[in-house]
Amino acid sequence: MEEKLKLTIAHLYPKLLNIYGDFGNVLALKRRCEYRNIDCEVVSVNVGDEIDIEKNDIYFIGGGQDKQQIDVSEELQKRKDVLAQAANDGRVFLAICGGYQLLGKYYQPHEGEKLLGIGILDAYTVAGNTRFIGNVTAETDFLEPKTLVGFENHAGLTYLEEGTVPIAKVVVGNGNNSQDGGEGGRKNNVFGTYLHGSVLPKNPHFADYLIKTALEVKYKRPIELTKLDDTVEMNAHNDLINKKY
Repeated sequence: MEEKLKLTIAHLYPKLLNIYGDFGNVLALKRRCEYRNIDCEVVSVNVGDEIDIEKNDIYFIGGGQDKQQIDVSEELQKRKDVLAQAANDGRVFLAICGGYQLLGKYYQPHEGEKLLGIGILDAYTVAGNTRFIGNVTAETDFLEPKTLVGFENHAGLTYLEEGTVPIAKVVVGNGNNSQDGGEGGRKNNVFGTYLHGSVLPKNPHFADYLIKTALEVKYKRPIELTKLDDTVEMNAHNDLINKKY
């Protein structure tokens, strides 16, 4: 009898980091598992909750405003070692915008104290003077098709350091900082990005990459995902490729 596959997604601080519809990423992962008869449980991790690294296979953290980022930054410091262990074990992380910044070393706003991150990405962020708001097209070297599309809305300028590489190269838009051409950051199976939208529904190939990776880490063997009919999703994706910023 074929083994029943299961994934658990830990949604970190959904009550605080929940703007721009980023919950759609969690929903996309869950639905794409269920379409394949893969059990998928979503666990909300709120302030004060312990994190079960033995149970959780994928960690998701969304974007938020500065006040919420302060609260989450303080909470993440209490969970820093646990989350670092999960990352070192190869667990999959997807972080969007403010969450992406907090997986790095720090975020320095225009005013106020530096917000400490947990450093599982070798990156830091400083507040910029221009807000980047518009469509993004970027090209990866690990997905097929290679393109990622989304919508950025951020003023933070993120700079990657040795040990972390961009997820993609910007074709349209600004990406991490409008200077070096990179969008997002990746270290092992930890991914951070400025792409909202939500990003995964219109990039189903990226969603499947995360699912496949998480399953292979959990079950310690190659996993082939059943192919889905992504006509609608890829039509949305293709309509946004190179769309004017």
